[in-house]
Amino acid sequence: MAQLLTLLLFGAGAVVCALSAIAVAKMGDSQRSDRFAGITALLVSGVWCLLVITLPPSSSLTQFYEILRNLAWIFVLFRLFANDGRDESLALVRPVAVALGLVEFLQFFLIAIASAEPQPVAAVVQMMALFRILVAVGALLLVHNLYGGAATSSRRLLAWNSAALALFWLFELNLYTVAYLSGKTTVQLGALRAAVVAVSAAMFAFGYLQKSAGLRFKPSRAMTFSTLSIALTGFYFLAMVALSDRVARASGDLAHVTQVGILLLAAIIVALWLPSPRLRGSLRLLALKHLFKHRYDYRNEWIRFTNTMANAASDTASLQQRAIQSLADITDSGAGLLLAPDETGSLTLAERWRWDAIDVPAPAMPSALARIFEGEGLILDFGEVRAGIEHHGELQHIPEWLVADPQIWSAVPLLHSERLMGVIVLARPAAPRRLDWEDFDLLAISGQQLASYLAENASHEALQEAARFDEFNRRMAFVMHDIKNLSSQMGLLARNAEKHAENPEFRKDMVVTLRNSTDKLDGLVRRLGRYGTPRGERRQAIELKRMARDIRLRFAETHPVEIQSNGECVVVGDAECLDQAISHLVQNAIDASPEGHQVLMEIGSTGLRGEISVIDTGKGMSAQFIRTELFRPFQSTKDNGFGIGACEARELVHAMGGRLHVQSREGLGSRFTVSLPLAEAARLIERQHGTDDVDERAA
Repeated sequence: MAQLLTLLLFGAGAVVCALSAIAVAKMGDSQRSDRFAGITALLVSGVWCLLVITLPPSSSLTQFYEILRNLAWIFVLFRLFANDGRDESLALVRPVAVALGLVEFLQFFLIAIASAEPQPVAAVVQMMALFRILVAVGALLLVHNLYGGAATSSRRLLAWNSAALALFWLFELNLYTVAYLSGKTTVQLGALRAAVVAVSAAMFAFGYLQKSAGLRFKPSRAMTFSTLSIALTGFYFLAMVALSDRVARASGDLAHVTQVGILLLAAIIVALWLPSPRLRGSLRLLALKHLFKHRYDYRNEWIRFTNTMANAASDTASLQQRAIQSLADITDSGAGLLLAPDETGSLTLAERWRWDAIDVPAPAMPSALARIFEGEGLILDFGEVRAGIEHHGELQHIPEWLVADPQIWSAVPLLHSERLMGVIVLARPAAPRRLDWEDFDLLAISGQQLASYLAENASHEALQEAARFDEFNRRMAFVMHDIKNLSSQMGLLARNAEKHAENPEFRKDMVVTLRNSTDKLDGLVRRLGRYGTPRGERRQAIELKRMARDIRLRFAETHPVEIQSNGECVVVGDAECLDQAISHLVQNAIDASPEGHQVLMEIGSTGLRGEISVIDTGKGMSAQFIRTELFRPFQSTKDNGFGIGACEARELVHAMGGRLHVQSREGLGSRFTVSLPLAEAARLIERQHGTDDVDERAA
């Protein structure tokens, strides 16, 4: 058993030395001049541990590596003085280090003398121990001077290295003092030697990773909990093995059956006991309460909290469910409810997380209790509530269903700018405990953060709703503008009918005008029916000259409109939207033109695009007005104008992928030009991309 323990300890020492060397090489301070010496000493110590496992301790190779190990640590000790230049300024450092190296080097001669004898000579063993005592004492003196004579900044840097070397050489001093007095080394001290080497190597590596003051060994809570769990499991199995070994010492088959039964029972108990949430919660609580200053690892808790709230892309849970989960994770609670204020100020159920079994009445909490949450920031501990303890007169307002259910543990208000966004009710954790000041502080700040998330989400939804209403209002403004134009046309038609009602040609034109007006009203109704749908997405071939003729006919009875064209020009777009946009521009041109002055529609093509321009000879616009006012809704140069026509025309043209250009000179008139891709050019582009979805029919 002792031999097995020795092998395990030296094996662990070799592993720790190797890992420490790797850590120093990869993460150590590269500016330190003693870094390479430290890595070498750690590697030599690791090889020495392996040789002790594989070879007898008295073998020449093992003793040879022990000498190398001690020489390496002496050299490391000397190089540590170089961190503040004392290897050159103190005259005693170098001679002492050299003298210690020479004394350790004498071990080679003593090993040669001892190996020549079949049995170790006691005098030689004592001489070897004496030399090692001298080296250990000298090394301890150097360690004392290394730390005691260092500057304040160097002390912060050398604290861990000095402690590691002091532990190593102090144990060597005790070990060889015992060997000198007894003439031999005890097995127990030899096994403990590996543990000291491992601890010293780990401390030494921490020293090399140290770059500022105040480094402490701070294992994470997860590591502490896992280590505690493994340790308890190991102790449990060792106890079972010891018990079964005692049983096995008895004779007979019954002893063997009992031994196997004990081991099986141990395995079954561990398999059922360790996965228990209650047990794991109790172990975690025990570790956090007694091994750490604070129960919570605030960094990890905040990272987990943030990840839970930001995990919308990969998680199907709603924002409200993630809010409950993030707060439940902090306290190890397994379920929760979110209660939100309604229009009366009472709190009603808004969302559940893993708590479908509980029956929540409506309202869940009265408005009086909600006001206490909002005004006092009270976190309810239902253990106190059931014990009759109150803080702000809340007991009389707490509903019976919250007190009656023993699984209800706490209620945390979500406050944003002193406004209650909701209350999260948490279920009792697997390992029951009472809330303390640290729970209250963390739950309060987490509740405020969750309230900001919920407030931001509510604001986002309100903005989306306001945007939808704004879109609707803009559409209604466009419709009102078109209705005004139709009203003007109908009024003019009525006035002309009083003068020319007996004229057959007039009646014929009046019927056409009424039909066009009816079609226009039908179009308005269809536009309202398409509320919320994209515009300008229906792509088809449009013959601009034909569209211009239809528009001219529509305005023939109200104002002279002429067309000038160089031939056929077919573009791609939405025929209905383009007709509406051009009609707006023509109506604006008529309103801006003097009585009897014609409006011109000019059609042509430039390169890959077709154009239709609406030209008037009105009073024109300034560059400042075009740049800042023309396309803003409700800005108009006309009396009683809505200022909508140009704005809607530009939106309709842009929705089709077109452009609207404006040229104007004050006192001369204006030109509005709509530019769209030619059908042939669009067809070539579509073919290059492997599609051809342009409607060949002209509008």
